[in-house]
Amino acid sequence: MPRYVALLRGVSPMNCKMPELKRCFEEAGFTDVKTLLSSGNVVFSTARAASAPALQKRVEKAMRDGAGYGFATVVRSTAHLQQLLAADPFAEFKLSTGAKRVLTFLREPDAVADVELPISLHDASILKRIGGEVLSVYVPNDKGPVFMQLLEKTFSKNITTRTWDTVAKCAKA
Repeated sequence: MPRYVALLRGVSPMNCKMPELKRCFEEAGFTDVKTLLSSGNVVFSTARAASAPALQKRVEKAMRDGAGYGFATVVRSTAHLQQLLAADPFAEFKLSTGAKRVLTFLREPDAVADVELPISLHDASILKRIGGEVLSVYVPNDKGPVFMQLLEKTFSKNITTRTWDTVAKCAKA
C-alpha cells in the first residue's frame, strides 16, 4: 500500500488539533494515519498510488469537509523522502558549525522558475534545488527566522519547510 506524507503549511497546536486532523484523514478513506510533532505532518496510506497534486487536493478537501479549515498542503511519498535522506544532498556542502539543515517543499514545482543558487542573507543560505525540494541552512541568531524570509522572497509562500530531522521522522513513520 503506498505511503505518503502530507506537509501542511502554517499548522501549530494553537490552530489545529492533531486528533481532529487524524479523523479528517480517516474519514476521507486514508489508512494507517499518524500525525507527527503537532506541526502539520500527517503520514498515511492509500489503497493505490496517486499523483501528489491529486492527493494534495484530496487532503485539503478532507480538512474542509471534516473540520471546516484548510491548510495549504504538500504531499510526498515516504519512498521519495527516504531516497533524499539516503542521498544526503547536504554532504556536498561545507556547513558552518551549528548550521541547521532545512528542506523546503515546493507545492507546485513546475510553476517555480529556476533561480541561480546559492543565495545567502546573514547566516542563512539557500544552497540547491532538487526538483520539488530546496536545500537550505541557517545558523540560529537574534535576527530570527531570516531563512524563511529568504525562501518566501525567492520561491513565494506556496511552500512549506521542515528541518532535516523532521523529514527523517516523517520518512520512517
